[in-house]
Amino acid sequence: MSVVVDRDTRLCVSGITGREGSFHALNNRRYGTNVVAGVTPGKGGQDVEGIPVFNTFREAVAESAANTAMIFVPPPFAADSILEATDAGIATIIAITEGIPAHDELRVYTELRRAGGARLIGPNCPGVLSPGKANVGIIPADFFREGNVGVVSRSGTLTYQVGNELAQRGLGNSSIVGIGGDPVPGSSFVDIIALFEADPETELIVMSGEIGGQGEEEAADYIAANVSKPVVAYIAGFTAPPGKTMGHAGAIVSGTHGTAAAKAAALEAHGVRVGRTPTEVADIVASMLG
Repeated sequence: MSVVVDRDTRLCVSGITGREGSFHALNNRRYGTNVVAGVTPGKGGQDVEGIPVFNTFREAVAESAANTAMIFVPPPFAADSILEATDAGIATIIAITEGIPAHDELRVYTELRRAGGARLIGPNCPGVLSPGKANVGIIPADFFREGNVGVVSRSGTLTYQVGNELAQRGLGNSSIVGIGGDPVPGSSFVDIIALFEADPETELIVMSGEIGGQGEEEAADYIAANVSKPVVAYIAGFTAPPGKTMGHAGAIVSGTHGTAAAKAAALEAHGVRVGRTPTEVADIVASMLG
């Protein structure tokens, strides 16, 4: 098994006729993902190397039975594209778009929570990879192999680095989920850790966080109360200069709240081992699964 995407994924790409959308849609298809449709208003009836293009998500779902959407729409229009996808009945929406205004993210988050039924990953995320099954997004899938380690990360680059460190030790992944680093993520660490806890293929969870916000502390409390599987964590930003705002829009530190040290302390207090580098994280995982 896996989480979020798998062999049953039927992908529709919003913005498929754009440069980035077409490139990654075709790359996902080459990996083996079942890319069944694309959406670009005004370009319905066209195709991208055999992938049919529709004007709306409703048309795409009706014709292709798409159940997953990938959003490659420019920031001013991305929120409406996400909401159009869920209105068409798509249950899993993965928003790659970076730079969506925070008030739009909040509008989408509020509407999806009110309506229920749809899961949003992102925005500003690298997507989701279930090795050997499906790749939806921009994760360089060829580095990774099937296995039993679930990875959830705020940072796209660290998603790749941690996964690659694990692969170098012969360890594979059940799924790799990039939740994005924006202030209002569609899915939190807790949301994805809960999926990994319920996934019989996942035996160990790696959580890659960073300075700012309180998602990692919330995850620490959730892990203590609800998670039976071992969790290993990495927090980026131990060397960040005090008082500086760095990296993602969500990486805002107030006093001692949101620092790497505070997050590591919260996790370690609940039995989560925290590596200080991605290499150390991989070494810990290898020792625990060896």
